[in-house]
Amino acid sequence: MSYLRFMAVAFAIAVPEYIIAESAAAQTPNHATNGDPTLGALIDEALRGNPRVRGTFHEYQAAQSRVPQAATLPNPTLSFTQHIRGPETRVGPQSSSISLSQALPWFGTLSDRRDIAAAESAIRSESYEEQRDEVVRQVKLAYYDLAYLDRALRITEEEEQLLLHYEALAQARYSQGFGQQQEVVKLQAEVTRVLNRRQELLRQRTDFEGVLNVLANRPVDTAIPPIELGERPVADVNDQLLRAAGLDARPEVRSARLRIESDGHAVRLAKRRYQPDFTVGVAWGNVLGRRDDPGRANPPPDNGRDTYSLTFGASIPVARSSFEAGVQEATARLSASEEAYRDAVNRVAFAVRSTAFRITTIDGQLALFERALLPQAEQALSTTEEAYSGGVTGVLELLDSEEVLLDVRLGLARLQADYMKALADMERAVGSAFPEEGS
Repeated sequence: MSYLRFMAVAFAIAVPEYIIAESAAAQTPNHATNGDPTLGALIDEALRGNPRVRGTFHEYQAAQSRVPQAATLPNPTLSFTQHIRGPETRVGPQSSSISLSQALPWFGTLSDRRDIAAAESAIRSESYEEQRDEVVRQVKLAYYDLAYLDRALRITEEEEQLLLHYEALAQARYSQGFGQQQEVVKLQAEVTRVLNRRQELLRQRTDFEGVLNVLANRPVDTAIPPIELGERPVADVNDQLLRAAGLDARPEVRSARLRIESDGHAVRLAKRRYQPDFTVGVAWGNVLGRRDDPGRANPPPDNGRDTYSLTFGASIPVARSSFEAGVQEATARLSASEEAYRDAVNRVAFAVRSTAFRITTIDGQLALFERALLPQAEQALSTTEEAYSGGVTGVLELLDSEEVLLDVRLGLARLQADYMKALADMERAVGSAFPEEGS
């Protein structure tokens, strides 16, 4: 037995744990909200109402209903025969007969069919979990993009007020003969540029608002209040531990293991076709009494006695070439499932490594922005403002410093949102809450 098949058999012991009801799944969330009640409410609404989630749950229910069907014997056959010209016997002519027969598959056939159906049901359960995880990820990505846009709108509004202050200052300088009209015009143009940026941000916000509404299966124009991110969670990024968690919890990996188990049962089922199937039955024959002259004159001791019989039959498996092809097909499917499992393992390793590097990189960039770039840009603008107020420098230097600070503030807001999106991607990669609540 190969390692993968051994893993599949071991995993099969836990299959019933993954055959869960919708209510039970809702009580055991595998996503982190980082203490954000608005995000938690959006996720819960999406998991309840999203059509893709509901559709995969109904597919799981359908697969679960196939398990008892697969373990059921074929329907018995009831036959009635009415003789047009019944055979004559010593005790009288046969008038009619009734027989009941039951087909019996070879030993183990029904259990293999039941195990295949149970594994398929568990695979559908994992598909349901996979769809839930993906919807949660999409909600988080749209939510954090929306949070960035709301932060960017507040920043640009503050920049607009600052530019209007500079414009008033330039107007005062010009009226006093210390400045030029061109400075006022440049500042007005900068205000217009900021207003145009705000319009573009509002357009993008409408798009992401619509994405969240679609995910939650509610009217696309439902208003979502402005979002403000809380304190950034600290994530412990350990590639080895995260890969192990992903191999244990990610639905795609669990589904691949179950597929190996299902195909292993299918191989055994295909080999059972070499064995015969059986048929057993009982029959009752209605025999009329002797009606001929000798019979009426001297009736036999068992005159008119009905007949009872037992039957036993077996199919003859002669199409061996067809059976061999079936075994080859099932074996090839098993090999394909083993390769799919290896691919799922590799994809988890890649997703964890790539996302872990992204989290670490963004975390370093955030530290650089918060500790160096933002204070430096604020200090530079403050110094330039003083120089401009004293007439030492011109409006171009002031606008350059203002634009640098604006870019830094927007860049920091973008990094904060990207950090949260990377955490959402890691959560999807490992199939469980990341970072864990309370960690």
